[in-house]
Amino acid sequence: MTIQPALFENHEIRRVYDEPTETWFFSVIDIVQVLTQSTDYQAARKYWKVLKGRLGKEGSQLVTNCYQLKMTAEDGKQRLTDVATAETLLRLVQSVPSPKAEPIKLWLAKVGYERMQELADPALSLERAREIWQKHGRSEKWIQQRMTGQETRNKLTDYWREHDIKAGEEYAILTNIIHQEWAEVDVKAHKDMKGLRTQNLRDHMSEAELIFTALAELSTRQIAESVDATGMDENKSVAKTGGGIAKKARLELESKTGKKVVSGDNYLSSITSKIIMRK
Repeated sequence: MTIQPALFENHEIRRVYDEPTETWFFSVIDIVQVLTQSTDYQAARKYWKVLKGRLGKEGSQLVTNCYQLKMTAEDGKQRLTDVATAETLLRLVQSVPSPKAEPIKLWLAKVGYERMQELADPALSLERAREIWQKHGRSEKWIQQRMTGQETRNKLTDYWREHDIKAGEEYAILTNIIHQEWAEVDVKAHKDMKGLRTQNLRDHMSEAELIFTALAELSTRQIAESVDATGMDENKSVAKTGGGIAKKARLELESKTGKKVVSGDNYLSSITSKIIMRK
C-alpha cells in the first residue's frame, strides 16, 4: 500500500492507496474534521464515535464498510485508524450537516481521477507535490532539494523491498536508525523540536537538513549494494554506517560555520492560517 496525504482546501487528509484493488482509503476522522470545521482533532474523533454508534444502531452499512488501517497518528506512530473508500465517504457526507458537503464530494471524485492519471504518468504526482510546496511558500531551491531527496529515498526503499525488508514498520525502523545516526536525534524527537504532529518531517526540514538526510540515505544504499545486505540484521548495520558518514560531514560543517544543522525551524507559520492543526 502507498501512504500519501492529500490536501482539501489546505487541510491534510490522510489516505492510503491499495495497489492490488486500485482503491484509495481515506481517514474517516480527517474527513469528519473538515465537515465539522473543527480545529480540534479530538473533537472530531468524538463526533465520529457518536455518529458511528448512531449509524450502527440504525443498521447502516456505512459502518460495516469502514475498515481499519495503520496511519501516522498524532504521536508520529503508526496506529489503526478508521478508513473508508471514496464511495462510502460520499454516502457518509450525507449524515453530517455541513457547508463543506458539496465541495468535499467533488474533491473525493477528483482525487480518484488524479490517481488514475498518475498511474499512467508518475511524473504528474511530482508536479502536484511541487504545486503544493509552492502554495506553502517554499523556494524553488528548497523544492528542488526536496524532490532530489525524495528520489534518493525512493531508490533506498526500492533496494529494501528487493532485499527482504517489509514496507511499513521495518522501513520505519531502518529510517529511524539512519536519522538517529546522522542527526543524533530520532525522527520523533526531531519532529518534537519542530512542533510537528502528523505533518511530514521532511516537508519542514531546512535545505541543510534535507541534504544531510539525502547523504545519509544515499550512503546507506550504496554500502548496502556493495555488500548485498539482505534482511533486517544486515540492513540495520548498514543503516548505522550510512548515517554515520553523514554525521561526520555534519559535524565538519558545524565546526566551520558555528551553526547547528538540526534545528526546530519549521514552515508552520507560513500555513497556520490555512491548515487545521490537530491538537
